[in-house]
Amino acid sequence: MRRVLVAALVGASLAGCMRKESAPPQAEAGTAMASPAASGASGAPKAADAPGAVLFVSADTRGYLGPCGCSENMRGGIGRAAAQVLEARKGPLPVLYIDGGNSLFGEPELKPGQVPQEERKAKALSDAMRLMGLAVRATGLLDDTRGADFRQGLGLPELAPGEVKLLPAGARKVGVVAADTPEQLVEASARARKDGADFVLALLDATLEAAQTAVERPGLAADVVVATRTATEFSGEQNKLVRASVPVVALQSKGRSLLRVDLGYAPQPGPFTLQSDTEREVAGLEQRVALLDREINLPGIDPKLKALKQAKRDELVARKQALLAAPPAAASGVNAFTVRFVPLESGLPSHPDAQALVAAYDADVGKMNLAWAKEHGKDCPAPAKGQAAFVGNEPCRTCHEEAFPVWEKTKHPHAWETLEGLGKQFHLNCVSCHVTGWEQPGGVCRLDKVAGREAVGCESCHGPGSEHAEAPSSDNIVASPGESLCVTCHNPENSPHFDFATYLPRILGPGHGKPAETAKPAKP
Repeated sequence: MRRVLVAALVGASLAGCMRKESAPPQAEAGTAMASPAASGASGAPKAADAPGAVLFVSADTRGYLGPCGCSENMRGGIGRAAAQVLEARKGPLPVLYIDGGNSLFGEPELKPGQVPQEERKAKALSDAMRLMGLAVRATGLLDDTRGADFRQGLGLPELAPGEVKLLPAGARKVGVVAADTPEQLVEASARARKDGADFVLALLDATLEAAQTAVERPGLAADVVVATRTATEFSGEQNKLVRASVPVVALQSKGRSLLRVDLGYAPQPGPFTLQSDTEREVAGLEQRVALLDREINLPGIDPKLKALKQAKRDELVARKQALLAAPPAAASGVNAFTVRFVPLESGLPSHPDAQALVAAYDADVGKMNLAWAKEHGKDCPAPAKGQAAFVGNEPCRTCHEEAFPVWEKTKHPHAWETLEGLGKQFHLNCVSCHVTGWEQPGGVCRLDKVAGREAVGCESCHGPGSEHAEAPSSDNIVASPGESLCVTCHNPENSPHFDFATYLPRILGPGHGKPAETAKPAKP
């Protein structure tokens, strides 16, 4: 199925390709680089007898430095994540930042042309993790896309499957364990307890469903288990907490949320109890925000009404953030913990140093990709015998002149322009839905050869047109493209509020899905 079609329909501003790199000095593999963030903004170390601690966890980031930007109010961004962690470090309690893995890349295998961009992006993510004061991270399949040597060369503090890391957290110790299997999970959590861990955070390289089964194993000594992998690219759309015998957590994928765990200590060490917190109130606010998001993203919404709804949304997000950032109520006489999801909403601040990493990536990666295409790029293969090729819009205009004024009033013809305006026209994460025939037989396979195929043209939706141009027939063209074609670009990531019935009328008109207007006879 063509991957090119209707991405500009939503009004893509396409920062979507926001994945960046820079190359600061690297630490020795397996060790954390010194960071001003590690001790808080003031640089003062936290008291060894602090009565609690704050843990932040990321996982399943899938190589994302930021949201794609195709829709309004998209979550995510390493700059927003950094701001949350570094702001918390200004408080009185020690803060530990931990990554669960499957974070460096979005695919287990790369095409040769993707390698320069994706390696640079992985380095940028690593730099951002160092900036945030990463304590330790587990690894998963999506961290080894370029091999273990590349991953280890990034110099991040790693925790191999089955291993345990004890971290001081004020008056207690937090044990972080990594596991690939239920057996490893049980054994490593028990070892963490034996080694002196008061609270055990387990990072299981498995889906939420598999983790729920794993926590029923006898002998498990973890306090909370984070499932660090989703089954597919689009199966991590929601934050989830399962209150099983051991709580199981799954984060919204692609860096759109952080997990925050607040620990509160009783006078004496002992088991930790999960406390109810702000869940109900936060959930109510999120429902209201989600409703406003759908309304704000409606095509054709009145600008004044949109501004009013956006202001209300911003107010609700601020209220929600205040709840999520506030210390939980102290639990009298017990060791307690709370679990909160921190969605990285569009209205939240970004840390300038982390954003600088993204900006450097954006400045570099387009040049890298274009240079690679010129030196190594290959044209798309010709269509198989009897199959149509892409010919561009002009042959269509010969017979369908009346359709073009309708098309020109949509956002489809401006899809390429939106990328150019952001300097992202050579970003591989963006280009496929902003040109016609990307990586299709007889289409465009090189960034240096997109001339004549810019934007979402006729063939993006109706299919390659050479056969139809030669011998027009309803049998050799897609006359009425359906929803299944639209969602190849208007997917849950790029266009989370896409509704086919709502959006389709915006691209139809006389001569394009509707009867052509006929000239009225002149009056005598």
